[in-house]
Amino acid sequence: MKTQFHQAWMLVLIGSVIFTGCQPTQPFYFKESGDLSLYLDKATDIEYPDVDTHRLEEVQNTEAPFTISDPFEMDESQIWNLTLEEAVADSLKNSKVIRTAGGNAVFRVIPNTTLPSQAIPTTLTVRNDAMPTIYDPALVSSNPQFGVEAALSEFDAQLNFNTNWDRLDRPQNFQTGNPFFLSEFGQNLFTANAELTKKAATGTQFSLRQNNTYDYNNRTSLIYPSSWLANVELEARHPLLRGSGVQVNRVNVMLARIREDVSLADFETNIRNLVSDVEEAYWQLYFAYHNLEAAKIGRDSALVTWRRVRALMDNGTEGGEAEKEAQARQQYFEFVSRTEAALRDLYKAEGSLRYFMGLSATDGRLIRPATEPTDAWVQFDWYDIHDEALVRSPELRRQSWRIKQREIEMITARNQLLPQLDVVGMYRFLGLGDQLISGDRSGRNFNQVNSKAWDVLTEGNYQEYTIGAQFSMPIGFRQELAGVRNVQLQIAREKAVLEDMELEVSHLLTDTVRDLDSNYNLVQSNLNRLIAANKEVDSVQAAYDVGTVTLDLLLDAQRRRSDAQIAYFQSLINYNIAIKDVHMRKGSLLDYNGVYLAEGPWPEKAYFDAQGHARRRSASHFLNYGYTRPGVVSRGPVPQGTITAGMYEEGEIIVDETYSEEGEYIPTPAKSPTSLDAVSLEPPAATQVADGSTQSKSELDWNKLGLTKLVSEVRGKNGASRPIPAGKTQPRRVVESASHESRKNSTPAKTAATPSGWQAAKR
Repeated sequence: MKTQFHQAWMLVLIGSVIFTGCQPTQPFYFKESGDLSLYLDKATDIEYPDVDTHRLEEVQNTEAPFTISDPFEMDESQIWNLTLEEAVADSLKNSKVIRTAGGNAVFRVIPNTTLPSQAIPTTLTVRNDAMPTIYDPALVSSNPQFGVEAALSEFDAQLNFNTNWDRLDRPQNFQTGNPFFLSEFGQNLFTANAELTKKAATGTQFSLRQNNTYDYNNRTSLIYPSSWLANVELEARHPLLRGSGVQVNRVNVMLARIREDVSLADFETNIRNLVSDVEEAYWQLYFAYHNLEAAKIGRDSALVTWRRVRALMDNGTEGGEAEKEAQARQQYFEFVSRTEAALRDLYKAEGSLRYFMGLSATDGRLIRPATEPTDAWVQFDWYDIHDEALVRSPELRRQSWRIKQREIEMITARNQLLPQLDVVGMYRFLGLGDQLISGDRSGRNFNQVNSKAWDVLTEGNYQEYTIGAQFSMPIGFRQELAGVRNVQLQIAREKAVLEDMELEVSHLLTDTVRDLDSNYNLVQSNLNRLIAANKEVDSVQAAYDVGTVTLDLLLDAQRRRSDAQIAYFQSLINYNIAIKDVHMRKGSLLDYNGVYLAEGPWPEKAYFDAQGHARRRSASHFLNYGYTRPGVVSRGPVPQGTITAGMYEEGEIIVDETYSEEGEYIPTPAKSPTSLDAVSLEPPAATQVADGSTQSKSELDWNKLGLTKLVSEVRGKNGASRPIPAGKTQPRRVVESASHESRKNSTPAKTAATPSGWQAAKR
């Protein structure tokens, strides 16, 4: 028998070894379809998400960009004459995501230099999660954890319901036959609990409970094997020390409201920066046009000179030497390169403005600024705008809300230094019966068969109550004292930051006011420089024609005239940007551009419900149930539309007439307005000056530059006979009206504003 058993096991082992050694690496299936679509050879892959999005029409309909090789063909129907007000309005309409460079457009057209990588900011594609949007205040308000509604939900009534069914079948260590203590205990236990809780603003916790218990067991000493126990409880728990009072219990609500105010301050700052970027990009585009025009004037003058020298060279006459021809040709191509660079900068400046406005990069049109930069002398009262900057700056207001937030957090921190002392009161009605409830009252007591637990409960014969107090406190309050100290340090930090922020605002305002004054003086100086440079070109050209000066002097004069023209328009644009910067630093840029921030409309049902709640509260009896009230959080809304404009001599040309010791008249006029209506990307055609005289070959086209009236005035004053004043130089200011200003002054006349005048009423 053993031998047969051993043989059988040997055969099994041998077969196992044979079949195991021949097993394939992949399993063998008798029926296999060959479909390996579920086979995956990688764990991760780069894929497109399945989302339903739509591209903007500005993206979908973008056309090929204008380039130097394929320039824009001037057609008046393709020119978009855009005013500054329209640019700001379109920017706000198209800015669900607020595209901003921090209030200063990153691309600036600087002569002979450019920053191509900074023409369009990349923050939106690089850090899109941090980009501000119009939805940010609503997101903060609707935050389910830290929003106002989330904080108010702490006082909402809570309904809780719990039910359980338990089956017990348990042996016990008792003798058999004991009617009270069974050796085998069996029970069916059903419990159902319903609770309604509500927290009051004073910290009191109210609870209303209803408990039902069904008990069926095998004890023989019971009146009936199953019973129902029903009770109704009313409990109130009120803190006397820690957590007591309306103010400490509404801290979360006030903190949530402050988070909303902080988000609104951030929103205002971002909108202000967007308006600032749009205005600066607008003036940069304005300068780009005149930068291109100056380069073209220099190019055309250099071309005329080169052709004349070339003609002399071909004829073999004096003045046509090879070095002079090469020198004239070099200057011509220098201005050609300037023109190409200026055209490139114009396209970039136009693209930068389109970016901030939320427009298509190219749509077949070319934007041309239609609003003229102001040349009026703007002077602000320093003390007024300094006080206004410290009151209306959204950054300072945001930091003030941070201080208020820390002060409110101090309320909670100090409240934690109190012991926890609560008084508790509970009252209970209960009933016991064979059944729970029925529609007919039988009048049977709990010790009778078919009695009802709710009948016994509602009779009120069985009542219980509990009154007590609970006290707890940590010995030493180590953690609580550390919390108070931490909040104290945070308050000190936030106040120190606010003080230095105010110092920084004061410095920034000082710098912008200084720039405002210096740029105004530069406008006048550069205009005189331009007039003198143009006269120099005429004089040197005439001298070169008669052969009294060399060619290099003529070329240098043409170059200096081009540089003077660029410097003049650059100082003019910087002056208008300085006006914008002053309003930005003193917190009135939005008012200056006619932008007002307000809450959007609610559904009509919301207004109807709010009116119903207001009428209900008006018709009710006021009950002062609290012992404390929340402190003052704000001082009222921020005024909008009231700005200190300073002395703004709108639409006037201010001329300083100065006489030297010898009586020679030195003109120092402010700039005259310019016009872009005649500016094109083609070489300028010959035009006539305002006085009707024929324009020389080298003379600037003052009409094209918009300086005809002012240059005529300056020339007329130079030719008129003037009395020679005695003694020292006597400057005097002559103010003459002009009707060139295309944009009315959006700011009122200067009004007196004291520091107290900018303090909002406390409420």
